[in-house]
Amino acid sequence: MSRGVRRVLAAVAAAATMTVGLVACSSHDRTVDPPAEIVVNRGQSSATPFRTAADGEVLLDVTTAAPGVSWGSPGSESAVVSLFVDNTYATDIVIPASFPIRRSLALGRLARGEHTLRVAFADDRSAQAATSARLTSLTYRTVAAQDASYQALAHAPVVYGRTGAVTPDAAAATQGSTTGGTAATQGTAATGTAAAAAAAAGGPFQNAVDDTPLLAFHSEAPTAVAGHRLLTYSMVWSNEDGGSTTPELMAQWGRTTDIEWIYQVEIDAAGAAVPGSALIQGPEHTTVPFTGRYEGTHPVLGTCTSNNTMCPNPDARMRFALSTADTLDPAAEARERELDANPWTYWVMAQEVQREGKVDNDKTPNSTTRISDPRNYVYLIIRKTTVGPPNTDDNWVGVSVGVRLSGSAQTYRSAKVYPIWALRRDVPAATAIELPAGTVAEDIASIEATRVVGAGRDLGARVQVESIERAFLLGPNGQPQQSFLFTPSRATLTPAAPTAVLFRRPTGPS
Repeated sequence: MSRGVRRVLAAVAAAATMTVGLVACSSHDRTVDPPAEIVVNRGQSSATPFRTAADGEVLLDVTTAAPGVSWGSPGSESAVVSLFVDNTYATDIVIPASFPIRRSLALGRLARGEHTLRVAFADDRSAQAATSARLTSLTYRTVAAQDASYQALAHAPVVYGRTGAVTPDAAAATQGSTTGGTAATQGTAATGTAAAAAAAAGGPFQNAVDDTPLLAFHSEAPTAVAGHRLLTYSMVWSNEDGGSTTPELMAQWGRTTDIEWIYQVEIDAAGAAVPGSALIQGPEHTTVPFTGRYEGTHPVLGTCTSNNTMCPNPDARMRFALSTADTLDPAAEARERELDANPWTYWVMAQEVQREGKVDNDKTPNSTTRISDPRNYVYLIIRKTTVGPPNTDDNWVGVSVGVRLSGSAQTYRSAKVYPIWALRRDVPAATAIELPAGTVAEDIASIEATRVVGAGRDLGARVQVESIERAFLLGPNGQPQQSFLFTPSRATLTPAAPTAVLFRRPTGPS
């Protein structure tokens, strides 16, 4: 078992604590003790001093909660607070729950010395039912230039929210959230309109109720030039209004959250960006040069499509500067590791698909538009490799994961009856298999993998399955239960033998 996998499993086991493990930074700034809590009511703000021990990129870890707020309830979706550092707008925090959630934010590069954090309740973008927000356990961390993780933070993007119109499903589900009061952020004024209605029409505050940014992380890779590194930044959103359908997302990605790479840049041995190397993931998932503005070394991006791809020169009014300190190697670990390490994200995910009408427990078994309650699924990560002719758009083989329950001959499959929903990627891949309501881990008798051929010719490629990386169900609270399975599961799937059992629960006395 890899060290990264062990860390994920430990995080899932500790889901109830809702704490987040992040990379070590060079210093904790404790010269000025942060307050035990900051509470801001609608129409109010609160300022507190803090001191940085060195010049560098500053991260703020904070636990948030908002009484009366619940992401799945129209009119109560979130409370939004805006953070200002020395009177400069830094980031919004969308608070989706009344229970505590640990978040990590980026405050940008700050000089050593005294600073002021102002927390303002954002009346114009908070749900009507939100009356206050509570921030506790504030911890400031400065990452100095000599720290190994500094460059990854120094080039991290700032992302402005989406203003384009959302899809009909999401628009219908967002009615009922109203706002009022006075503006809490610089350059804004109270709109007196419904935040959700504005979101549906393409308003500036839709990320307060829809497809909100939850997490960010980065990956690093060497380039052809000695001493250079390629930095790629990714973000996790609570949902994806455009692109794949909800059942497809569960089958092919094991989630309904959206994870996209958003910005990439090559840096030289001194940590400077190589001119002309900056790229963004643009509309239609194209890779295009970044031509926008910077705040110091931080590119400023805008979310410009319903499936959360990027454009330069944003015109939105919500701003998100999430910590990208966490590092992930996408060739070695599934990106869903970020969700597992932050178990509250599964609760947010489930709440949003419920609110948007994408959950129907009475749907047909092979519905292409609706899923059942996310607590009815087992969430797996499988590691596999395609051996032989490589997959192409026209000719490919993939894997569908099947689950059998004790006392039943039925097999529940991740791809259901649709070959196109099979797993094709040869990196650790997440999927989710729908099971009958009330299923518990002990009911699962076996897990198998089946080779699936696409619409083209079968060129005979084999699929080498290596392991199941984790398997869990969601508990009654909508968060992951402890993974019940990590096992090497070596099996070769061929045209002659397309199915192999990866796990079989022991029966009889132990």
